[in-house]
Amino acid sequence: MPKQQSGLGFRGMAWMFRARDLLKPRGPVLAEAGLKTGDRVLDFGCGPGGYVRPTAKIIGPEGEYVALDVNRLAVQMVEDLAFKHHLKNVRTVRSGLKTGLPDASVDVVFLYDVFHGLSKPEAVLVELARILKPGGILSFSDHHLEDDAIRTAITGGGLFRFVSRGKHVFTFAPEKAA
Repeated sequence: MPKQQSGLGFRGMAWMFRARDLLKPRGPVLAEAGLKTGDRVLDFGCGPGGYVRPTAKIIGPEGEYVALDVNRLAVQMVEDLAFKHHLKNVRTVRSGLKTGLPDASVDVVFLYDVFHGLSKPEAVLVELARILKPGGILSFSDHHLEDDAIRTAITGGGLFRFVSRGKHVFTFAPEKAA
């Protein structure tokens, strides 16, 4: 489970992410995730919602973007974005672990810059492997960790296999699909 930040700390982080997204739009990251129209996406640890609008646009009204975060402010920010921009394919889940999603129901999971802060990373990986469809992917990035540590952490439990390393993200696939 991710650790919850204070309101002031979270608002500061949200401001920094908005600045980042203006300087470095999220499009190149999403391109590496291989999103398609109609995909169901889980953004685990969505934070203030930097991926909401571009993802919702790519997956279209046939797709679904599920934003999950332990922080109530994160969930509220995503809900506000969805309302403000009329994004009908966005929904939120407030949780630090359980997604509430059915087995094998998600095409792509984003695990961006949150893994280093998880108190139970193995439990999170079990949940993500459970919800990913055969052929689904885990799109991963965490600038707090070295590349070798990332590969070992994600593949070490036997739930995921390494697929590729792009400029922005690692791609892993659930082992059950192998």
